[in-house]
Amino acid sequence: MKIRSLRLRLMIAATCAILLALAIAGFGLVLLFERHVERRIGSELNTYLNQIAARMLFDENGTASLDGKLADPRFGQVYSGLYWQIADEETNGFTRSRSLWDTSLALPEDTPPLGVIHVHDIAGPRNTRLLTHERRLIFNTGSGEKVLRLAVAIDRADVAALRAEFAGDVALSLLLLAAVLILAGWMQINVGLRPLSAIRRGLSAIRGGETDRLDVDVPREIAPLVEEVNALLDVQDKAMQRARDRAADLAHGFKTPLTALLADAKRLRDQGERDIADEIARTATVMRGHIERELTRSRIRNIRTSAAVEVGPVVQGLIGTLKRTPEGDQIEFEDDIETGLAVRAERDDLNDILGNLLENAVRHARARVRVRGARRGSKIRFDVEDDGPGIASAQRKGVTDRGKRLDSSPLGAGLGLAIVSDVLDHYGQKLALTRSDLGGLKASFELAG
Repeated sequence: MKIRSLRLRLMIAATCAILLALAIAGFGLVLLFERHVERRIGSELNTYLNQIAARMLFDENGTASLDGKLADPRFGQVYSGLYWQIADEETNGFTRSRSLWDTSLALPEDTPPLGVIHVHDIAGPRNTRLLTHERRLIFNTGSGEKVLRLAVAIDRADVAALRAEFAGDVALSLLLLAAVLILAGWMQINVGLRPLSAIRRGLSAIRGGETDRLDVDVPREIAPLVEEVNALLDVQDKAMQRARDRAADLAHGFKTPLTALLADAKRLRDQGERDIADEIARTATVMRGHIERELTRSRIRNIRTSAAVEVGPVVQGLIGTLKRTPEGDQIEFEDDIETGLAVRAERDDLNDILGNLLENAVRHARARVRVRGARRGSKIRFDVEDDGPGIASAQRKGVTDRGKRLDSSPLGAGLGLAIVSDVLDHYGQKLALTRSDLGGLKASFELAG
């Protein structure tokens, strides 16, 4: 399974590296400790060899023995793991410690140089392995010189026990160190990825209209990414500007023919061709509505403004304009907008949303239209209501479905609601249609405050 989280990937890699490094370090420490123990034990074995050589006694037959006992009591304990042995090369006779009991040290059948200490690993009593130090020396027995092989051996199980105890202590210490390093690695990764979080917040701010470009004050490793994103935003802005310009040119190109069609319709109506005139006027009006909708779509863009638009003056201006129309002159308007209310939106977008909703309400109202605006947390809630016939609940759902052409509503919702839906969708919001307590339609939406 592919890991999607970069932080988790880095953490897994760091954890594996830390554990591997500490495992290698632990193994190395145990080896070093074992070598140190062997050197220390070897030094003790050499001391025993010197003590044995210094206490050598010979009888009249030249048989070797020790003058007293060595200090370590293990030499006197049977199979204690610590042994000494004196071998006569001439007679093949043995003198050994009590700890060997009825066995002997099986030294290699070589002839090491005189006076040089040789180290061997040999088999010991009861299937043990012995670390053995051996030394060949010449002694004067009174009846002539004699070459003896002195050997001292210790059970390797003692070394293994020390190594195991040390390994256990090291393992606990390394586990604690691993936990500390992993925690430090997690903190380091979070600090290292913080610029990426800043870029994410910057992109969110661009989408939310708080800024229009990413901050270039970032680490050198991330600076090329920020520059590319800003360059992409520049290209997008130019492309969107060209698209808006082309849409505007197209709309202006249609404006004159549509005006001419409406003038022709008026002349036909004056000549008594009312049906034909109404059909031409209706077609021209629909075409004009489509053009206005596409102009709105070409204008809306990513919110790139940090200034808040005051709602009150916008609503008052729209109501004043509607009152001068034949339909609005007979309507009573209720302006219920909280004082000082402001939204983070383009002024033209707010005019499109409220203007189309108020115009639609005036078109269907009997005598009363109400517009409300109030803060709800970080959002501003708007309601535009009328006392007209409204829309049945089953049909309201169809009007607000995603992908549904709002202008196809048989109840005359018109392109106004389509434009409102387009603009709100750009701000990440939806238009909600419900029944008003005035009796007609209630259109509600929210914008960031």
